[in-house]
Amino acid sequence: MRDLKTPQEPIGWDGKTLKAMLTESEDLFTETGRYGGIRELKIKASDPILYEKIFSKMRGGLVNARETAMNVSASPIVKEIGELCFALYTPEGDSIALSTGIIVHVHTMSDAIKYMIRQDFEENPGIAPGDIYINNDPLVGDVHNGDVQTLVPIFWEREIIGWAGGVTHVIDVGALTPGSVPVGPTHRFEDGIDCPVLKCGARDTLFRDHELRCEKATRTPMFWKLDERARIAGCHMIRRTVEDIINEVGIETYKGFIREVIEEGRRSFLNRMKEMTIPGRYRAPAFTEYSFSAETRLPRRARVDKLMHGPLEITIHGDGTFELSFEGADAWGWHSMNCTPSAMQGAIWVLLSQTVIPNDKVNDGAYLATRNNFPLGSWTNPGVSTVSTGISWFFLIPGFTGLFRSLGRAFQARGYIEEVLAGYGLTANCFQGGGIDQFNRESATTNFELSCVGTGAGIVRDGLDFASAMWNPEGDMGDVEVWELIEPFLYLGRRIKPNTAGPGKFRGGSGFESLRMCWNTPYYELQNINVGKVFASAGIFGGYPNSAGYRRNLHQTNILERVKDQLPYPVRDGDPADSEILRLVNGQRVMSDKLTTTLPELFEEGDLYLSVLNGGTGAGDPIEREPGRIEDDLNGNYLMPQYAESIYGAFVEEHNGRYGVDPVKTRERRQTIREKRRKESVPVREWMVSEREKIQSGAFIKPIRAMYRSSMATSERWAREFRDFWNLADDFEMGE
Repeated sequence: MRDLKTPQEPIGWDGKTLKAMLTESEDLFTETGRYGGIRELKIKASDPILYEKIFSKMRGGLVNARETAMNVSASPIVKEIGELCFALYTPEGDSIALSTGIIVHVHTMSDAIKYMIRQDFEENPGIAPGDIYINNDPLVGDVHNGDVQTLVPIFWEREIIGWAGGVTHVIDVGALTPGSVPVGPTHRFEDGIDCPVLKCGARDTLFRDHELRCEKATRTPMFWKLDERARIAGCHMIRRTVEDIINEVGIETYKGFIREVIEEGRRSFLNRMKEMTIPGRYRAPAFTEYSFSAETRLPRRARVDKLMHGPLEITIHGDGTFELSFEGADAWGWHSMNCTPSAMQGAIWVLLSQTVIPNDKVNDGAYLATRNNFPLGSWTNPGVSTVSTGISWFFLIPGFTGLFRSLGRAFQARGYIEEVLAGYGLTANCFQGGGIDQFNRESATTNFELSCVGTGAGIVRDGLDFASAMWNPEGDMGDVEVWELIEPFLYLGRRIKPNTAGPGKFRGGSGFESLRMCWNTPYYELQNINVGKVFASAGIFGGYPNSAGYRRNLHQTNILERVKDQLPYPVRDGDPADSEILRLVNGQRVMSDKLTTTLPELFEEGDLYLSVLNGGTGAGDPIEREPGRIEDDLNGNYLMPQYAESIYGAFVEEHNGRYGVDPVKTRERRQTIREKRRKESVPVREWMVSEREKIQSGAFIKPIRAMYRSSMATSERWAREFRDFWNLADDFEMGE
């Protein structure tokens, strides 16, 4: 009988298998609390210049790989927005260093590598020099299917010495609805291309069957292929960088360094937490919504109006260790907003690297200094392999707004007021869809100008206007001409959107609006993906939330006739109560009622699509804002006059088209506001009595009752604390 099994020597260090190396590493950390059991950073202590030199070359190589890969891809999401990153890992899958970009993936690719090791990939299908792997499975290690990873093993004299990893956000993932963040799916089988860590190449060459499969599975095969080549090129550049470092310093020094730098990352995180924060328990819940009850094209089980509960809590201990918990999160659902623990981990690191350790060596050392709780059965950790996660960011982003607020309070308590941030804007609206493009081809798009929303305010400064996304602090909205190359929609205007910033003594950053006209296509289908019924993020220290979103879609309009007759046409919506669009254009169908749709809406030539992008949240009491800042906001079209008066208590005067704020009359008006506040305020104990009565009677709309009922059913601990706080009976349950 023929023996089909090919004997293979272990590829790990000192004759070990990768699984043995991973087990040994985890056991050492459990026993000692230190990565690799390291007590002393010997290389750093004996030759600090060499130590820093190695890291600088390593990180420089990663950044260089990213910048080069951006020019390999033609996708606007990658080339214009920079929606990619690269990282280097140990043989066991622990991150050593990473590039700039979507640093959310510092740990998601680590999860994917460790999955391969635990599933015995070393034995079958085998791991060899020149191999190429692909992954986009959130259950393995990712955020959602639209983030596609490439992993390449790095060898030195028959031993594996690490992994190069790269990730890009693709334009279309071949899901039920076009684009890369599908809203329509109700289970995993509709999420699109599914690659749960597949070996897709060998000898530095992609397998042809893999390429053909992916070409047929996406609406944008050209962009998919170029993205994949960009990731492979970057990984191979990282491999060359590692080989160059080893040739210079020797393999033993390299092996010692990659262990030490992760342990240094762990210690640096602990020291930074002790230095910058006050130990304690911080809580900051967040909410977001979707309305699917009227979506008749969905299965009955998915037709609900939902309010998501994100009861984020962090505990900072005296030794600097950091615990994050979503205990009390409501249950997962039949929608595509569910998250996995890997996705939640990714969000933690993209935020902590911007707040606690922006100047340190970012790697898995910080991960080892934290503990997390994502309750099983909740939207943070469904525990069901068939749930959809296609647009997990829709819950994940608002869910983590509380992390900024909690850290902000901890920083302020220690005196690091310059580090305080109120939060960030929800990265929406998402202009997404597909159909026939201007070249008469089947196409799809996810327009990533949403990566430039307003940032949150600090307690010493305003937020940044249309600046970045929480998941990519280097965000860019991209040139309109580039988006017009792949989308059959002309930009009529891209303007600052007044009143999107959260008010405060220091306001949040403003959002913007883009008005698009469908052009040169028989049809195109689009979604409106934002929130409009709740505020997805709160302000801090008296600051207000940013505005909620809305949409304005016009169908069967007369705009082409107006252009032909050389009449004015709109370039923005402006004040929604006095819409420039509705003043200048007639539409047979005006869609303004809802924000998110599960399946796309049909657009034809001459139809208009308004995309409103969000602002950031405010910090401090709005009636403490300096009159000069209010003047600047009014004259820059960041703020409408009526809101300057009602929210900021400003006395506004207009002279020749310019606004001024009278400081004396403003001071008087604000004093009146303070007196009114005192008159209408009630002691907290009285307020709690009235609120308790509402809770006992279930005096809430159905989605709120359902949310609390779900949270109490998902977590006994949270339910007990909720009952104790409101002095409710031990058997109290929220009404149906």
